[in-house]
Amino acid sequence: MMPILDNHMHLQFKGQNIDAVGEFLKLGGTHLIMSHMPYSDMPLRDIADFRAQYELSLSMVKRVRAETGVAIFLTVGPYPADILRLMEHNSLEKTKEIMIEAMELAGKWVEEGEAIAIGEVGRPHFDVSPDVWDASNEILIRGMEIAKEKGCAIVLHTESMTPEGWRELASFADKAGIWRERVVKHLSPPAILLDENQGLFPSVLASRRNVESALKKGNRFMMETDYIDDPRRPGAVLSLKTVPKRTRALLESGIMSEEDAWKIHKENPENIYGIEIEV
Repeated sequence: MMPILDNHMHLQFKGQNIDAVGEFLKLGGTHLIMSHMPYSDMPLRDIADFRAQYELSLSMVKRVRAETGVAIFLTVGPYPADILRLMEHNSLEKTKEIMIEAMELAGKWVEEGEAIAIGEVGRPHFDVSPDVWDASNEILIRGMEIAKEKGCAIVLHTESMTPEGWRELASFADKAGIWRERVVKHLSPPAILLDENQGLFPSVLASRRNVESALKKGNRFMMETDYIDDPRRPGAVLSLKTVPKRTRALLESGIMSEEDAWKIHKENPENIYGIEIEV
């Protein structure tokens, strides 16, 4: 049996959740990594609110496991834009303290086995003031330090990558002392060569063009949909069906070899996250 992993997706209680996972399974999908996402209808003022949000994500993972039997893993952490929501109630300095507390809580969850990585964390993908940008980078570096301390990966949400951006994130990893390959760039373009990504690990958005471009260079990447399970935007960013459908089609066409598929869907995630992809 061929393992097929969607490396980064989300589920919401108001969305399709179980039904979407059922479609993923029908098409040959086997493993999911669900990233915690901020729940906009829940308050976010302090660390207690982060704990409540993480617990809601964990309850979704447990429900999906119980009702579908799919192998699903969880990542948790403060979403980069959370800094702005917290600043509605706190000073920037207090907000930074809370974001770091949320990173520490995520690290504790990894240590306790509730999550496999810290994520998605990072910095806003839109323009913010210089002081918010600097604070976001400080929070991110501390998150990398915590990931290093806990021996886990950290999954990044950032602006679209440029060569300068890759280099800066790699320098943050070096400063924090974490192995660069344990820093996963979510929503990555097909920049899978080491001289493109500076040794960080790309999680490539699984459009046909992206995956085909990546495969021309090698198989040092994972595939993701960033499915957000939003009833207002069905199928966004990509449908949860995409990774199994794309993998099967590329295997049948010969563009992806079985060796590539095993590397992308089993060996790479096992090495990055320290998990076992059972088949």
